[in-house]
Amino acid sequence: MSETTAPRTPAGRYGPEVSPRRRAATRVGMAALGAGAVALAVWIGLGAGNPEVSWEDVGYSVQGPERVDVTFRVTKDADATASCTLTALSQSYAQVGVVTATVGPASGRVVEQTVPVATQELAVTGVVDGCEIVEPSP
Repeated sequence: MSETTAPRTPAGRYGPEVSPRRRAATRVGMAALGAGAVALAVWIGLGAGNPEVSWEDVGYSVQGPERVDVTFRVTKDADATASCTLTALSQSYAQVGVVTATVGPASGRVVEQTVPVATQELAVTGVVDGCEIVEPSP
């Protein structure tokens, strides 16, 4: 039985042959790019450097065409202050009211609040769009 080797491609057919130096530089560049991607994923996964805050919609109560009361729960460090954006939506999902609510330091990690949201027309729901920890003013 005889040994067979893989056929070589014709010279120059796929461009000039890559030098070992260039191949090494490409590997170093790819490793640096991969390390950067891992660092970015870890940074995002850890909350992008921000303290942890989470929120939960508890309920809403339509008070008429000019107001909806939104009840929500925020979990954060007891001494932290959070800023939450609340939105009122119409039947066609149009935003008819928005307010920013501040959830200050409390005796525990979980704080429940009910905040009125003024509306331009009848709202059919009120929700929390999001919360973030705010740094205290100097």
